[in-house]
Amino acid sequence: MKGPSLGVRFFALTVLSLVLMVVDARFAALKPLRSQLGMVLTPLYYVAELPVRAWDAVYLQLTSRADLIAENERLRAEALLARHKLQKLASLTEQNVRLRELLNSSELLDERVLVAELIGIDPNPFSQRIMIDKGERDGVFLGQPVLDATGLMGQVVEVLPFTSRVLLVTDVSHSLPVQVNRNGLRAIASGTGNSEWLELRHVGDTADIRVDDIVVSSGLGQRFPAGYPVGRVVHVNRDSSQPFAEVRVEPTAQLNRSRYLLLVFSPESAYGQVFPSLSLETEGEGAETELEGEAPEQPADTQPQAPAQEETSDAQ
Repeated sequence: MKGPSLGVRFFALTVLSLVLMVVDARFAALKPLRSQLGMVLTPLYYVAELPVRAWDAVYLQLTSRADLIAENERLRAEALLARHKLQKLASLTEQNVRLRELLNSSELLDERVLVAELIGIDPNPFSQRIMIDKGERDGVFLGQPVLDATGLMGQVVEVLPFTSRVLLVTDVSHSLPVQVNRNGLRAIASGTGNSEWLELRHVGDTADIRVDDIVVSSGLGQRFPAGYPVGRVVHVNRDSSQPFAEVRVEPTAQLNRSRYLLLVFSPESAYGQVFPSLSLETEGEGAETELEGEAPEQPADTQPQAPAQEETSDAQ
C-alpha cells in the first residue's frame, strides 16, 4: 500500500507546526511537554556545545598567558625606569643641602632612556664586556652611557645594526670622573679587571673620604650624566709616605646579575653625536688608559680637554 506523497506529508507537517506554535503561544497546555522535552534534550545540547566550550577554554588560556607575559614585561620596564629616576634622589638631596643649584631637578630626571636586554657576556676572563640587544637601528651610539636599576654599568664601545657591545666600568681600560656625594670631592674611578671593586685615583692622603661614602658620576668627562651612583667606598688606606690614598669602591650596579639595562640619551652625551670610542689597545705595562677620550692621569679637579683627532681616527 502506497502512502501519501512527499509533498502532502510536508504540507501536513507544516500545518501541524503552525498549529503547535499558535497553541503554545496562546495557551499553556504544552508547557509541561516542553519542559519534559527540555530535560531530555539537555544532554544533547551539552554534547553539541563541547567543541565550542573546549575552543573557548583553550583560547582563554592562551590569551590570558599572552596578556600576563605582556603585562609582566611592561611592569618590569616601568619598575626599571622608576628605579632609574630614584638613583638621582641621593645626589639631589645633597646638592640641596649644600645649596648647589647645578641643574633643575626636573631636568636631571628627564633624560630619555631606552630599555635593553643583556644577551651575551665576553668569555675572555681579562675583559669586562657584555652584549645587548639594541643597536644602530635603535639609535645606539658609541660612548652611550649604560645603567642598570642601581647604578652605572659602563658605556657602548661597539655598535652593530641590531646589537651593541658595552664596556663595563670595572674593565682595566675604563675610567670615569666621579665625586664623593657627601662633600663633592673629585677623583677618577678606574676599573681593576675585578667585577667586585673599582679604584679611586688621585685621592690625596689627607682628603676627606670615608668608608661607606657614596661615589657618583661628576659629569666632567662630558659623557656620563652627573649624579648617577657609581659605587660605595669599602676601603681607605692612608700612607704618609705616599701622595695618594688607596681607595677601593664597590660598584653600585649589579654587574654580574642585571639582565635589563638602560641606555641613556643625555645632554652630556649630546643625544647621539659621534664621540671617539675608548682605545682598548695597550702597549706594555706603562700604557695609558683613556678616560672617555682623555688621559686618566689628569688631576681630578682639572676640566677635561676635548679628545684628539688621532684618537677619533683610531676608534673608527
